[in-house]
Amino acid sequence: MSNEVIILGSANSNGDTRQFLDHVIAKNPMDIIDLKPLNISHFDYDYKNADDDFLALITKVIHNYDTIILATPIYWYTMSSYIKVFLDRISDLLFHHKDLGRQLRGKSLGVISSTNYSEASEIFEAPFLETAKYLGMNYLGHCHGLIREGKIEPHIEARIDLFLESVQVNSIIGK
Repeated sequence: MSNEVIILGSANSNGDTRQFLDHVIAKNPMDIIDLKPLNISHFDYDYKNADDDFLALITKVIHNYDTIILATPIYWYTMSSYIKVFLDRISDLLFHHKDLGRQLRGKSLGVISSTNYSEASEIFEAPFLETAKYLGMNYLGHCHGLIREGKIEPHIEARIDLFLESVQVNSIIGK
């Protein structure tokens, strides 16, 4: 098992974002967890969703990985609903499983996004950066890829290389 995990949140498990991830993991193999087949409910203050797949998933991630990379297509200028719900459910760790939630401190968080039409807007990255800050995580940055007919342009390959350098340096120094 690698020290890094990619959490894929896409409505199409084999779509453009997965194609982009295939380019990334060809350069740096990482485990991938696909959120689509999982049963993860929206955050609920009454915690009526305690029996869904979230707690088992986040426990596995926290106990087995130091680097968490969220991968999402950009839908309507923002992250997918799968990633949004996953992030919202981290609130369970603030209210119901505080000891588990505290174990996110010192781990690293990065983001991979994809579209087939444009670059990500400046504001896309803000929720991820602020989440990392709030949770005491090291923010690795954002790598955005444009997929056109299943292909990645050379300047995007260079972007992947830079992003993976930050992931690898992070793994070496253990943060």
